[in-house]
Amino acid sequence: MSNQPVLQIENLRVSFRVHDTYYAAVDGVSLNVHKNEVLAVVGESGCGKSALALSIMGLHPPAKTKLEGKILFHGTDLLSLSVHELNKIRGKDIGMIFQDPLTALNPLMTVGRQIEEGMDFHLSLSSLEKRGRTIELLERVGIPNPNQVYHRYPHELSGGMRQRIVIAMAIACHPSLIIADEPTTALDVTIQSQIMDLLRELQQQMNTGIILITHDLGVVAEMADRVAVMYAGEIVEMADVYTLFDRPLHPYTRSLLQSIPSAQHPKERLHVIQGIVPPLQKLPRTGCRFRSRIGWIDESEHEEQPILREVEPGHFVRCICYKNFHFPHDHIGDMKYGIS
Repeated sequence: MSNQPVLQIENLRVSFRVHDTYYAAVDGVSLNVHKNEVLAVVGESGCGKSALALSIMGLHPPAKTKLEGKILFHGTDLLSLSVHELNKIRGKDIGMIFQDPLTALNPLMTVGRQIEEGMDFHLSLSSLEKRGRTIELLERVGIPNPNQVYHRYPHELSGGMRQRIVIAMAIACHPSLIIADEPTTALDVTIQSQIMDLLRELQQQMNTGIILITHDLGVVAEMADRVAVMYAGEIVEMADVYTLFDRPLHPYTRSLLQSIPSAQHPKERLHVIQGIVPPLQKLPRTGCRFRSRIGWIDESEHEEQPILREVEPGHFVRCICYKNFHFPHDHIGDMKYGIS
């Protein structure tokens, strides 16, 4: 893994206009993605994961969005580029896999033609070369009978095949960064596994960096090298995947992990996270944003202005409330992951 990040996000704030006021959905996020690395961004719906992904691609409507901070791609700040300059990067150097392939694909175009669209814009290839490359891409993503599928329309394909088409579009120009936004949400479990295997195989072949946006911790355990846990627009914990699963610290991370059934401990009591992620206009902008969902933890255990601090090499946690956190059904003082 190269020391120089492919992508470097510095204090990114993404605010959306509601009536006449802007509210930050991504609030001061900083992270890096390296070559040949899978960084998973995890959290419930409404935590800001997709807002982060679309910001990197520059796909938010500019009239209703305010972007602050830096998104450095190979050292170039994407936020400083014109639409024309950004278009030279999107689809070529940065590919995106959207979560719903049926809405991501044009129903009036054959899938072969849709894969070729990116090549039209970014590569100087003849019609014959484009067709040959598209057939090769279809084979690469595991599409049977690629010559026939080339002429088909999205509605003629299964959900799993449509997702493979979207992946073929994302890798058509050999990007150095792929953003996969909930790439298996609409698929059944068997197809999910196949798509994850395909992504990992492509990532290793192409030596590309991947940002994997997901709420599925099983997918994270299988795919990720590092994990950033997001809650209410902020990163609350970041670590390598082994550390995060073996030694989660932030109450939100622990709550997510505690709410998953375990095959090793089938009778273990599952934790139910109280409440929901607050709507954008009602997000608390001071103090620990998770405190209202762990009401049994005293207010004095939280910081007034929580920061993301490195508690051990490569392991970052926001707010000191993790030190004395326990679940309501724990014996007081029996804190499996707490550190004094």
